[in-house]
Amino acid sequence: MRVKIWSDVRCPFCYIGKKKFEAALAKFPQEDQVEIEWKSYQLDPNLKTDPNLSTLEYFVKAKGVSEAQAREMFSGATNMAAEVGLKFNLETSVTANSFMAHRLIQLAKSKGLGNEIEEALFKAHFEEAKNIDDSEVLQKIGTLIGIKTEEVKNTLQSDAFAYEVKQDEMEARNIGVRGVPFFVIDDKYAISGAQPAEAFLQTLEKAWKEFKPKKSQLEVSDGDSCATDGNCD
Repeated sequence: MRVKIWSDVRCPFCYIGKKKFEAALAKFPQEDQVEIEWKSYQLDPNLKTDPNLSTLEYFVKAKGVSEAQAREMFSGATNMAAEVGLKFNLETSVTANSFMAHRLIQLAKSKGLGNEIEEALFKAHFEEAKNIDDSEVLQKIGTLIGIKTEEVKNTLQSDAFAYEVKQDEMEARNIGVRGVPFFVIDDKYAISGAQPAEAFLQTLEKAWKEFKPKKSQLEVSDGDSCATDGNCD
C-alpha cells in the first residue's frame, strides 16, 4: 500500500508531521507492506536565498508582524517539535530557497533513499541551521546518506530532476493540495497537516481494510482455445 507525502524542507510542520506519521506507522501491523513516496512541493518558489538573513528576520519582514509576535509563533512550533523529539532552532535557521534541495530529494528517491534524504535535510535546516541552498552543504548531505559524491555534484551543477520536481507540484495542484504536509494513502484517503499519530493510524487501518494488493501473476481459468503455434485443441 502506497503513501504519498507532499512536503517542503522549509516547512516545520512537515518535519513534525513526518515524526507523527512514523509513530503511527510503527504501531501499524502491516508496516512492512507500506511504501512511502516523498513528493516535492515548494511553499515559496520565488524566495531568494540570503545566508545573512535569519528565518526570524525574514518572517518579520514577510508577514508584517512584530519580532515578539514572530517569536511567539516560533515558540508554538518549537514546542510541538519537542513533543516528537525534535530540537528546533527556528530563529537561527537560514533563509534559503528549497528548489535545489528538492532536486537532491528526487535523486535520492531514484535510489530508494527518499526517507533518508528527507530526514537529513529537515535536520540540517531546522536543527543545525545549515543553508539548504548551498551546493557544498547538499553534497555532504547526499554523500552521508550513501549517494556517490560525484553523482550528487553532477546533479546539483545541472538542471537534473527539475522536471520531476515540477511534476510533483503539478500533481499536487491537480488533486487540490493547498498546503503541506499532505498525505495521500492508497490514492483514497488524504490527511492535511501534522495531525496526531492516532489520526494517521486510524486512516492507515481504514485504508488497509479496503486495500487489494496487486497480484504478480494472473489467475488463469482454462477453456477451449488456440495456442500460439496454431494448434487448436
